[in-house]
Amino acid sequence: MTAAIEFRGVSRIYGEVRAVDDVSFSVEPGEFFAMLGPSGSGKTTSLRLVAGFDTPDRGQVLLDGQDVSSTPPYDRNVNTVFQDYALFPHMTVLENVAYGPRVRGVATDERTRRAREMLELVQLGALGERRPAQLSGGQRQRVALARALINHPKVLLLDEPLGALDLKLREEMQIELKSLQKKLGITFVYVTHDQGEALSMADRVAVFNKGRIEQLAAPRELYLRPATAFVARFVGSANVADAALAEKLGIAAPFAIRAENISVLGASVAGWGDDVFAAGAVVAVQFHGAASRWQVQLDAGGLWSALVSEEGSRQLAELGVGSRVQLTWPRAAAVPLQG
Repeated sequence: MTAAIEFRGVSRIYGEVRAVDDVSFSVEPGEFFAMLGPSGSGKTTSLRLVAGFDTPDRGQVLLDGQDVSSTPPYDRNVNTVFQDYALFPHMTVLENVAYGPRVRGVATDERTRRAREMLELVQLGALGERRPAQLSGGQRQRVALARALINHPKVLLLDEPLGALDLKLREEMQIELKSLQKKLGITFVYVTHDQGEALSMADRVAVFNKGRIEQLAAPRELYLRPATAFVARFVGSANVADAALAEKLGIAAPFAIRAENISVLGASVAGWGDDVFAAGAVVAVQFHGAASRWQVQLDAGGLWSALVSEEGSRQLAELGVGSRVQLTWPRAAAVPLQG
């Protein structure tokens, strides 16, 4: 099967900055593909290269097997949804959605019919005559989606589309976006710095760092088996031991361990079995509802986190900031890292 999108050794260089540095990957037709990373990691530049808003200095960008590296945006069968929605404030919602077919010369009745269908699809059928300023943030986001989808692009590019929404609405829109993508069967490429968005929606996630892809995998694989220290820290905020710390803890190579896999014990509790033990002092206990995050400065070096249930925290009630404790975890729960 021909990939919907393919990068072959793509680089984009701005002066001394290698925004995208020899990147290769492919996106399958109908896939929900996320590009995840901090600001300046190369994810948005990669999206712009797919859209045609930027041109690679080296390598090839392919859509449906065709090299489009020099093809202008209007000749690519892709559309983009931006964080600020980019709606026309002087047009009604219906006119905004119908704008694409209008530019393509579609007759008025046909483009109006198609625009109404798209508004029904995004659950805004009754709001066609309103202006964007009369809509909530979530409603404007749906209008932008409808406008991007009306011309039936093979690929929809989404650049931090939920960034302006509050937490509850973002979570609701994540569900709606995933449902819409499955219903339409269109390839979605989603750029975000929010690991929760990427893990909850994407079929696969490419984690970007300094212009390169550190790891490309399904969300569960990224979380459970991060390949590098960067991925371990960025996806789920794991505790990471470099080679020196690992050696002090009796482990042969660098590793990561998730906070939820670590238990907190009093300093005098005896160890057992093959579990790893690391002594330290409590720096902070942060309440998060169903669990609390215990921050512990290890004697061996490093500030580590343990996620403790409320019941577990109650059992540790006599311990607080400054208390001596032990962190412990099953040796098999440590994930080896490449570097």
